Amino acid sequence: MKTIIKPIYAVALLLSLTATTGFALDEGSRVENFRLMDHQGASHELHYFADAPAIVLMTHSTSCSTMPQSLQSLTSMQTQFSPAGAEFMLINSDLRDRRTTVAASVADADLPILLDPTQIIGESLGADTAGETLVVNPRDWTLAYRGDVTGAAQTVAQLVAGDEVSVDSQPVASADCAVDFPELARRAEHKNISYAKTIAPMLNDNCVSCHREGGIGPWAMSDYNMVRGFSLMIREVVRTQRMPPWHADPHVGEFSNDRSLSDDEIRTLVHWVEAGAPRGEGADLLAENSQSWPIWAMGEPDVIIDIPPEDVPASGVVDYKYKMVTNPLDKDVWVKAAEIIPGDRSVLHHVITSFGELETEGRRAGRLKRGTGGGLGGYVPGAEGKPFPDDTGILLPAGATIEFQMHYTPAGLATTDASRMGLYLYKEPPEHKLDSMVLLNPRILIPAGAPNHSEVMVRTFDQDVLVYSLLPHAHYRGKASEFVAHLPDGTQETLLSVPRYDFNWQTNYDLKEPRFLPAGTKMVHRTWWDNSARNPANPDATRDVPWGQQSWDEMLFGSVRYRVVEADAAGSMAGGQD
Repeated sequence: MKTIIKPIYAVALLLSLTATTGFALDEGSRVENFRLMDHQGASHELHYFADAPAIVLMTHSTSCSTMPQSLQSLTSMQTQFSPAGAEFMLINSDLRDRRTTVAASVADADLPILLDPTQIIGESLGADTAGETLVVNPRDWTLAYRGDVTGAAQTVAQLVAGDEVSVDSQPVASADCAVDFPELARRAEHKNISYAKTIAPMLNDNCVSCHREGGIGPWAMSDYNMVRGFSLMIREVVRTQRMPPWHADPHVGEFSNDRSLSDDEIRTLVHWVEAGAPRGEGADLLAENSQSWPIWAMGEPDVIIDIPPEDVPASGVVDYKYKMVTNPLDKDVWVKAAEIIPGDRSVLHHVITSFGELETEGRRAGRLKRGTGGGLGGYVPGAEGKPFPDDTGILLPAGATIEFQMHYTPAGLATTDASRMGLYLYKEPPEHKLDSMVLLNPRILIPAGAPNHSEVMVRTFDQDVLVYSLLPHAHYRGKASEFVAHLPDGTQETLLSVPRYDFNWQTNYDLKEPRFLPAGTKMVHRTWWDNSARNPANPDATRDVPWGQQSWDEMLFGSVRYRVVEADAAGSMAGGQD
């Protein structure tokens, strides 16, 4: 069924698009939300600071000769007003700068410099002169002042006191402090961005796998009308980095399952929306999309195992459920892939699959004996079925008990979940056994109100290994996470940095190329939590939070998927890393 955009809605949409064309903001204009990473790899969202009396943004460029003096003045203002809750940041939209050069230029400053490599945020702020200071009023998210530091300080003082702002903006200009925004000069050309040739293919390649009928996206990108109707939302979720759902630092490592858009793609998509989302000429790829979406991503499995169903209530708390199934095969098999198809995506948060011997006595009766088996992976929102790394597999013994740890979150309607697991088998044993290292710390305790508390877990590889993937896991208060390899020679390498952890997307980060780590390497897994009232996902900021399985408690849990490197191959592999 085609979606019809009613005339009154079309007019409202057009007016909204006209209001977001990205010209310089005047006093009283609304400052839209955004998220950017800073020069040290941390992530910052503007609306996170909704309870601050004022937010100060200074435009930055390493090419500006007066930047050191401006930075010094901003630091003085920070010292004066931070105790009252005001927040201070810089924003760098200069395409000549890089993270390393920015970091080197402010080595002694205790201020985050937000990096805007796409320039879409700087365009909307009119950040074309380095050293200019913008003061945002979080009470209504309007621009209270833009200009020199002196006027900004007066404005912040008035906002902190709860007074009306009476400071007039003052222009700031310096010959070498101009920041070039090349797309602003081409703004008229943005109406010529082709939906048919550019936008629809981009959405088809990066978004439609979720935003389709039966997919996990909340709406389907079924044609141009649907995309145009949601175009402002698309712009907003791209500006705040909620979509596409990829949370790794782009400066750390390369990953084969990277779902992010390139800087050029982001610029093009946002500029197309800001130009009014023009239809233009050409066929509508999304409307004509005949791509089929099979139930099983890798085709029909060799074995399908029905997970015992679970009745999930409309509300309340559902304890973790442990479903036991005996391996239906009468012989040992090597598994090359496993995929879980959720029965009801709306309530199934995750599944962890293990196998081994069943405990028949003691307090763990009915559960697996520890140390008797292994894991077959699981399910999390957004997971895609795919084979294990080349020439690796997991040995599933005949008669083994398969345990499914099921985590359900009621969604307002009573339902029954009947999920299934598909196994794909090798005909001949693979060359290598696939292993997993789990790093968990059940002794964590996150203080009430702590905005950036961290804990760590360390384990050591006692053999040479090839690392394939890394998975961080926390709950609602999870803020950031990383895996750092401490090598025997004393050097360190960050394998994964997730500056904006999102509980809704439990991503397994697959390395583009496996990483060799010699025996004796310590794997250090660290997670940060935000237990403050500013965290919108925090169920209770007044509580000291311990380890726990339910989402209102927390976890420091990491998983590293790897294989052991044989002795006769270790030398050549290690040498290849030098």
